[in-house]
Amino acid sequence: MALLDLIDVSKSYETQKIIENISLFINEKEKIAIIGQNGGGKSTLLRIINGTLEVDSGKRIQQNNIKIEMLEQNPQFLETQSVREVIEAQLVQLTQKRQEYEALSQQIAADFTNKELLHRQGEVAAFLDAHNAWNLDDKIERILQEFDLKIYENRNISLLSGGERRRVALAGLILKKPDILLLDEPTNHLDVYMVTFLEEMLSKENFTLVFISHDRYFIDKIATRTVEIDNLKLRSFDGGYMNYLQSKEALLHAMQKEHETLLKILKSEEEWLQRGVKARLKRDEGRKARVFKMRDEAKKNPSFMRKIKLELEREKHNFNQEKSVNRQKMLFEIDDISKALGSKTLIKNFSARIMQKERIAIVGRNGTGKSTLLRLLLGELPPDKGKIKRGEFEIGYFDQQRVMLNDDKNLIETFCPNGGDRVEVQGRNMHVFGYLKNFLFPKEYLDKKIGILSGGEKNRVALAMLFAKKTDCLILDEPTNDLDIPTINIIEEYIQNYHGAVLFVSHDRYFVDKIAKKLLIFSNGGLITESHGSYSEFLEYEREIKEIDEFEKSLTDEAAAASVKQKTKPQKLSYKEQQDYETLPAMIEKLENEIKEIKSCLANPACYQEKGITTLTELLTKKESELEPMVERYLEIEGKMG
Repeated sequence: MALLDLIDVSKSYETQKIIENISLFINEKEKIAIIGQNGGGKSTLLRIINGTLEVDSGKRIQQNNIKIEMLEQNPQFLETQSVREVIEAQLVQLTQKRQEYEALSQQIAADFTNKELLHRQGEVAAFLDAHNAWNLDDKIERILQEFDLKIYENRNISLLSGGERRRVALAGLILKKPDILLLDEPTNHLDVYMVTFLEEMLSKENFTLVFISHDRYFIDKIATRTVEIDNLKLRSFDGGYMNYLQSKEALLHAMQKEHETLLKILKSEEEWLQRGVKARLKRDEGRKARVFKMRDEAKKNPSFMRKIKLELEREKHNFNQEKSVNRQKMLFEIDDISKALGSKTLIKNFSARIMQKERIAIVGRNGTGKSTLLRLLLGELPPDKGKIKRGEFEIGYFDQQRVMLNDDKNLIETFCPNGGDRVEVQGRNMHVFGYLKNFLFPKEYLDKKIGILSGGEKNRVALAMLFAKKTDCLILDEPTNDLDIPTINIIEEYIQNYHGAVLFVSHDRYFVDKIAKKLLIFSNGGLITESHGSYSEFLEYEREIKEIDEFEKSLTDEAAAASVKQKTKPQKLSYKEQQDYETLPAMIEKLENEIKEIKSCLANPACYQEKGITTLTELLTKKESELEPMVERYLEIEGKMG
């Protein structure tokens, strides 16, 4: 069932077209990933779906009474509230529905025949089922724990960072479960464990979801459909990211065949056109126009096919380990270092060697000290104990704050500070546009100030500057944040062709699997473990170990409970208790059978018309009220016996 339709929708900003005559249908329980280049219209499409952005032409048709909610990049809250209060404030409707259900249950117990009450209770129950809102308190607790917000639950929301505020907003939206949930880069500011929890929630709860993400594993795990925005149009593919790649490859093959056919037809038509005289006849003007149109298509097709082919080639995985070069240069020798901030130990007794061509990913939960290790290697922080020996070599550093950029300079001034329009790239002299188009910047961006660029565009500038320099080692802190998938593919290609060592912090599992040959895994307490397997394999192994530990703990808890039960000396029963213990089971069984018969009669029109529905409901209420204290009495006596 379609919840929302966009039909032939177009949108422009001033003279720039963003999308043109696109159609999109959002069906119930679909999870649609929106992908494409930054600035290509992904966020615009999300705001059109949300109804907060008017279209220039076309139709937006929304089913009556459905609720659409969107995770904003900078969520706004009542700044006087605590984190828990902010989350609970988003769930007022669900809380009210639960209270209404309980009130209706009490009224129905007193008036079993009231059809209006029964109908309304059914409606409220269906709403609570759809939003999985029966145990909200337990779900709030779990989401506070999994999103690492429990320590902040009583803290004023105004004291939280931007990333923490987004986690609070996301927590509220997941619990609220609107009819259509819109998420713009939901995995930003989440570590890999939070992302895994988010994947579990979105999959299990049957959300209808439209989301933008550069996390390719997240797309593959969640999406039932992948929609690409390219050149103002939408192209839809069933399934997640891997299926999208396979479908794009099939599209490329189909286009190549169509292009070959077009060239054959065009050759024949060109020969006809060159005969000249006949082509000037009025009745053949249409045929002549078709020849010119085929010429245009023949010119456009190769560049479009090259674009798809390049994207696919960039995306091919290459997990083959590079062969070690004898006598590789040692860059860093880390000797038994420790580092604490305040009372928290971030790094404890860590030793390692980092060699010339290594590809090392630094991974772990947020706040465990990953960025601190980078700063220690850069010499920005001293270790509390131990030492780091560093050879003579050049480091290129990318940080999340992009301190190397000056907002007042344009792109040409940034890359050519001494004037001109040429830039040195790894010792090679290039025109600045020839270099920047590799990072998907159009020519009209050359005179744009850095300050007016988006976060993703600034990241692309900073990375382009980094790869232009002659360096022996790259140190990258979350390099894929705010980047679109085409740009990430380019960064991956540059890193794979880079001659030196690369150390990077990232929560992007796909990126880590594709680039890293070694992992440094941070745990709480400052422990760092080395691994040469893939990040996905490590996370799967970690998950299996956790499941085994939980299973063993449950067995231990059960054994302990059984031991306590055995050691508990049974109490001696009084004469009355002994009598009740012996007689109650038969009485309970008799009452249960009578209740079953009454309910069966109430479900049979012939029966309840004969005996009277009022008489039957009164008798049912009486029998149920007799049964409950009997059961409680029996369980109480049984408990005394141990």
